[in-house]
Amino acid sequence: HSGSSQCLTSGANCVILFGVLSLTGRLVAEERFPIPKTVAPGAELVEVYSDPRFFEGPTWDHKTNKLYFTAFAEGNQQIMRLDAPGKATVWLDKTEGVNGTFLSLDGRLLGAQAYGHRVMSYRIGRKGPIRPKILAAENTWNQPNDICQTPNGDIYFTDPDFKNRKTSAVFRLSKRGKVTRVITDMQVPNGLIASNDGKTLYVGDSYLKLWRLYPIRPDGSVGGGALFFDPETEDRNSPDGMSIDEQGNLYLSGRGGVWVVSWECEPLGLIRLPVFCSNVTFGGRDGKTLYMTCSRKVFSLAMNVRGGQWLRRR
Repeated sequence: HSGSSQCLTSGANCVILFGVLSLTGRLVAEERFPIPKTVAPGAELVEVYSDPRFFEGPTWDHKTNKLYFTAFAEGNQQIMRLDAPGKATVWLDKTEGVNGTFLSLDGRLLGAQAYGHRVMSYRIGRKGPIRPKILAAENTWNQPNDICQTPNGDIYFTDPDFKNRKTSAVFRLSKRGKVTRVITDMQVPNGLIASNDGKTLYVGDSYLKLWRLYPIRPDGSVGGGALFFDPETEDRNSPDGMSIDEQGNLYLSGRGGVWVVSWECEPLGLIRLPVFCSNVTFGGRDGKTLYMTCSRKVFSLAMNVRGGQWLRRR
């Protein structure tokens, strides 16, 4: 299926499915709760990088075949490139808070710059960014947080008001450079992703601790939102970043790990992690590796499916 969701009312009373980790890192099924079938059989959670910082914004680049992710430390933020397990290079220093990232249709790295209040675009060079571009900037924004692009070229990004929960919004940046506020009914919008066909926008709410969906109209505006997923679990860790696979299944970080939910709002399982997971993306040369950025760690997991991004590469 294209991945466009028509489920505008369900999600509140989903059956909870999840897996647990063995001491070796292998995912094993807990009684009554199977591991998501999109995970490769016998797959083990692999720690591919760690240091004392908070990691976010993972994106896989097809040309360099590398994972790029953001790192937050007091006083400075960087974009890192994973060169090998346990080895990462500073690809961009002093990013002014680039948090969420996304690979654009033309192969550039898009970044939501929290402290610089900008939407950035970087040509991916092997030694660092080439010809950075400011796509949009507004000092009145709170702190741009996450970003994605639809197949028609429109860019959507969240701007949460974490402190007061009064001025949060989701914005659309059109191909012509016009910025419009498209969602204002969420108190703290955080992560977001579009369906593979560009007809649905999924957004996590870090205040209500759930996920909503919004239909994207042909002109790029969005219609009224509805509940997409709110699992019955005691874990209230904030929803954060997300990804999508080639079948349209959503990968939602927060509330205990990474939830896998079909475009039809059916929960397919939970990938539990030993630390808080901030974001997730698909990578690897074949697109079948799931990368998860977390507090102080980055993990990988072998999958049965490719990321939605690989649909563009046919």
